Amino acid sequence: MNYPSKLIENAVVEFKKLPGIGEKTALRLVLHLLKQDPQDIEDLSKSILKLKNEIQYCSVCQNISDSVLCGICSNPARDKSLICVVEDVRDVMAIENTLQFKGVYHVLGGLISPMDGIGPNDIKIEELVSKVNTESIKELIFALSPTMEGDTTNFYIYKKIEKTE
Repeated sequence: MNYPSKLIENAVVEFKKLPGIGEKTALRLVLHLLKQDPQDIEDLSKSILKLKNEIQYCSVCQNISDSVLCGICSNPARDKSLICVVEDVRDVMAIENTLQFKGVYHVLGGLISPMDGIGPNDIKIEELVSKVNTESIKELIFALSPTMEGDTTNFYIYKKIEKTE
């Protein structure tokens, strides 16, 4: 596509790096931003930089947090003996939106996928095994996708913790 400005082209290229954003959507977003008040654009830019620079991961469950402990792990009303094992933070958000689960989470940060070069040491499995070995865990709920990678990860974790039962 021919752009009237190299600045517009560069912005479109950057927006296209976002998931689900193609060239037409990227151009639409860039043109929309051009019409906005400069202060709004500055606020957006600051918000994104602050997000990237200040976001933390919970030291207990690996969920995204504003502090060392996330709101779920620091909540005394949560059942710490019930752990839901999930692939990523989107899964935590989806389950939390149901308002039904009263336990805590363990975010793996991915699934075992040899085809993609992701092995057990590349995700947070050892942290989970350590929790199971050192804390009073009554139940683990595996909420991983029913794919080859999800099943492989489930089986690997099961084999790692089956001795602790």
